[in-house]
Amino acid sequence: MRLARIVTAFAFGMCAVAGAFAQSYPAKPVRVIVPFPERGGVDLIARVLSQKLSELWGQRVAIENHPGASGTVGAGVAAKSPPDGYTLLVNSSLQIMYAAQFTNLAYDPVKDFDSVAPLVSTPFVLVVGKPAGVNTLAELIAAVKAKPGQYKFSGGFSGTRGHLGAVKFDLEADIKAVHVPAPVTPTGRGEVIAETIAGRITYLLLPALPMPQLRDGTLIALAVTSARRSSLLPEIPTLAEAGLAGFEYTEWYGMWAPAGTPADIVDKIGKDVARALAAPDLRAKLAQITGMEPMSMAPAEFARFVASESESAARIVKAAGIKPQ
Repeated sequence: MRLARIVTAFAFGMCAVAGAFAQSYPAKPVRVIVPFPERGGVDLIARVLSQKLSELWGQRVAIENHPGASGTVGAGVAAKSPPDGYTLLVNSSLQIMYAAQFTNLAYDPVKDFDSVAPLVSTPFVLVVGKPAGVNTLAELIAAVKAKPGQYKFSGGFSGTRGHLGAVKFDLEADIKAVHVPAPVTPTGRGEVIAETIAGRITYLLLPALPMPQLRDGTLIALAVTSARRSSLLPEIPTLAEAGLAGFEYTEWYGMWAPAGTPADIVDKIGKDVARALAAPDLRAKLAQITGMEPMSMAPAEFARFVASESESAARIVKAAGIKPQ
């Protein structure tokens, strides 16, 4: 009985210490690893958020850019950092795609991180050119089903979130078409847009942003991939509204900490990130800079979301015939 009381007292003591640690966090500057160059989408989001967190915490929140190897260099730096809450990683949903596409990384993209908080998300838009001769999602699906393997589609660069989203669309619509990747050049995306306008590519998945080709009618938007309509393209229905029930697929961004970071610290950071994202001034900045919608999940819920997204990415990568490197 005495031993049991000692063990119980020790456990309560440890909980009290952990709680006190969380209350005093952060007691020094925090660094946020961004695995891409400055002024890219991930970097812009991280900088807007870090400024607000610095205000909330009264500590400097410094951005460190570690670009290279599709973001895996920076993610590797974060994975190998001390799990004390003073090194965080901000990345796009590429974070969960690494596990499905790379087998030779020096870290595990899922197991070596604790999920802290989702940040923002943005949908894709499914478009066709006038030569496709379709104006609705139902017409597109019917046309491709009638001639399996004879139509072409693109999601931009091979292996990217856009490409995998287009593959997911094909799977859920039960259609078969030939993938045409964008050339890996600065003008690659523009080239597949031009090919779609010319009719040599039938349908294309792009980030849901206002584009001159949508305004002048050379591209026709059939649907967006999010569960709700995009604030940037409010007149375009979702894929679910257009007839593909339950479809949801977005580009999203999140924050992670090295695996083993104290749960109380992860929980505190998650709550403070949620507070930051709820601030009207930060939401206005995000809308102006990125046009993205803030997300909100507790760390445990975000961890489940990350696990589900990882499993989904693995299935889509396999269906796309992409061989892990």
